[in-house]
Amino acid sequence: MSAETPVQSAGTFARLRLRFRDWRGTRPFWAGLFTILGGVPIAYFPYATLKLGTMSLTMATTAGAGSLIIGVLLITLGLTMWFQQATRVFAGVAAIILALVSLVVSNIGGFLIGFLLSMLGGALAVAWVPGKSEETRKGRRAAGKGPKGDGAVEPSSEGPAGETGGTHAPFGTGDDGTAEGVRPEAHNGGYRVG
Repeated sequence: MSAETPVQSAGTFARLRLRFRDWRGTRPFWAGLFTILGGVPIAYFPYATLKLGTMSLTMATTAGAGSLIIGVLLITLGLTMWFQQATRVFAGVAAIILALVSLVVSNIGGFLIGFLLSMLGGALAVAWVPGKSEETRKGRRAAGKGPKGDGAVEPSSEGPAGETGGTHAPFGTGDDGTAEGVRPEAHNGGYRVG
């Protein structure tokens, strides 16, 4: 052991954390997580046995098989949201429908815990949109290839004060290059914010 060993392990942890962060940022991570967490109580509660001292309470009902199927499907949909981002809208809508069906079939949707988590996960999956990574944005700026469109800042050979070089925004745009009165869409981890 040397004095550099903790630094190396911290570097490995930081590297793994950043890799996980990059992986998480390219998919509807929270939608999948909430959907998986919602499927667990829906599938678990009908088969659970609660022990209170010497007395045992069993929640077995005739809808146990239906609850198990709904729970497993919700867990599968959550994994699909993580690994097949192209089907996120279908998976989100299916999770919402299964959460609603679980209210009737599975002990009030896993005592409302599974229902609420699955509804939240399904809604997040439908709302998630893939965002542009920082590296893509930095690469475009460095190469001089900015965004195209109405609100784009266009290069000019003559600036607003007559000096050569620089960029200017087209007439009728705000300071940030967007059209006046139009607010750019904000993104927060891929979920629509504004």
